[in-house]
Amino acid sequence: MLKLILTVLFLAAVAARAADDYQPGPDSKPQPDVPQGEVIKSVFEQSRIFPGTTRDYWVYKPHAYDASRPLPVMVFQDGLQYSATNVFNNLIHKREIPPMVGVFVMHGRVKALSTNALDRFNRSYEYDGLGDSYARFLIEELLPHISREHKLNLSTNADDRAIAGNSSGAICAFTAAWERPDAFRRVFSAIGTYVGLRGGNDYPTLIRKTEPKPIRVFLQDGSGDLNIYGGNWWVANQDMLSALAFAGYDVKHEWGDGAHNSKHATAVFPDALRWLWRDWPAPIKANPLSKTNTPVLQILIPGADWQLVSEGHKFTEGPAVNEKGELFFTDIPNNRIHKVGLDGKVTVFAENTGGANGLAFGKDGRLYACANGRKVLTRFDESGVEEEVLQDVESNDIVPALDGGYWTDPGNKKVWFANGDGERRAVDTGIERPNGLVLSPDQSLLYVADTRGQFVYSFQIQPDGSLAHKQRYFHLHIVDGSTQSGADGMKVDTQGLLYVTTEMGLQVCDQAGRVNAIISKPQRAWLSNVAFGGPNLDDLYVTCGDKVFKRKTKAKGVLPFKDPIKPAAPRL
Repeated sequence: MLKLILTVLFLAAVAARAADDYQPGPDSKPQPDVPQGEVIKSVFEQSRIFPGTTRDYWVYKPHAYDASRPLPVMVFQDGLQYSATNVFNNLIHKREIPPMVGVFVMHGRVKALSTNALDRFNRSYEYDGLGDSYARFLIEELLPHISREHKLNLSTNADDRAIAGNSSGAICAFTAAWERPDAFRRVFSAIGTYVGLRGGNDYPTLIRKTEPKPIRVFLQDGSGDLNIYGGNWWVANQDMLSALAFAGYDVKHEWGDGAHNSKHATAVFPDALRWLWRDWPAPIKANPLSKTNTPVLQILIPGADWQLVSEGHKFTEGPAVNEKGELFFTDIPNNRIHKVGLDGKVTVFAENTGGANGLAFGKDGRLYACANGRKVLTRFDESGVEEEVLQDVESNDIVPALDGGYWTDPGNKKVWFANGDGERRAVDTGIERPNGLVLSPDQSLLYVADTRGQFVYSFQIQPDGSLAHKQRYFHLHIVDGSTQSGADGMKVDTQGLLYVTTEMGLQVCDQAGRVNAIISKPQRAWLSNVAFGGPNLDDLYVTCGDKVFKRKTKAKGVLPFKDPIKPAAPRL
């Protein structure tokens, strides 16, 4: 028995050593006759995004630096690690990676005012948190500062930028690229903290649902990694790999048996760099593995990206489509309604519209508008001649139904209905901010967006226009740090999918109320509304900030003033 116990203890000791026996290779060590780059240490204390913080940083400048052309940049969280400067020297010398600048930055600290108090340590706040704050810190503050302070010509091309980190620094690196693929596209993630500390456990779900982004990711982890209150790092990293592969990303992994340290990451770092920078300067494209068939790619056509339709406005809203497939939209501050012809030409359809917001075509072929600046509902004929329909009306968005229509009244938390004789009544009260609304394809249900909540409400329409069986039905994703989805305009397609404009993007829900797909915004602005247009109703239009965009899709929209369409039943 004693012999057995000793054997078990011996094997356990060997296993423990094996988990940490990774040794860096020659590419991670100084080599004779290899020119050495310069490393400069400094301090950054001027952040407005993380006010009051101070942090050390180091800049690696390659040997024979040439300021005449922009150099690629690689950013590292938690300062100098992975023997990265040696790796840079060796691989640049062998021309296996391009000459590049390395930026090694610590997390911020807010220094205590006395020796009897602790500093405020920003590491988890900056690194583990989702959202774009840290990416903005790098893009808007630190990298421009380094360029000015150290007279470095840093490339701003996203394909020339990589970002790396260990643990919380790894999820930080991924988040920076995920939020700003226009700025970072190559990610080295070691023992990444994709667990429930500040929402990182949501990433595998979001990756599967969201339109693929132009990001290349190298994942490293070990089976001896942490398993604590926030989750299991080893399991979480495998979940990330599964999600990235499912969504068609260019992803590579290196699994080991190490613990929560940087030994294995340091050993594999040279090969990771070769893989991340292979085929440079060729651009990294979204969804390079097009065999994937994620829900979002059952809607979108690979390569058919957002195209600009119209610009030069102040705030676009209210897209509505007529029977021909022509698009009409409002520019609320400019008091205009514009028309987009089938030839793509944009013209002014009506002016002095009383701040017209939501638009909808009725069964009579006329264009109805929520002219809330004048507190009226109006309608226009084909030539743009306006006629008031109802006065003393607070309205935001409108949809035809039965022989009348529904509209939302956000300020009073009401949904209204008017019949064909103009008799109006409130049919729902209590949604925090009712905004967009749309009929189901079979016209039996009314969906109402709540901008300040997380759900889209579903009602059953009764024969007299009243609403029954109210439910908070469609469950939306919320941007980290926000308390609302920002749900605004909505439309449906022939499959019964609901398209909802939100802060996170265009969220697509199945009939059972679940988000299946998230389509990225065309620009970083408020995504106010959506419509299907074109002769085949397969052009997806969005109003986003001061512009209107469109893209061709595999989906086909529904016109609410036409006959009802009964989609196939959803998978439950």
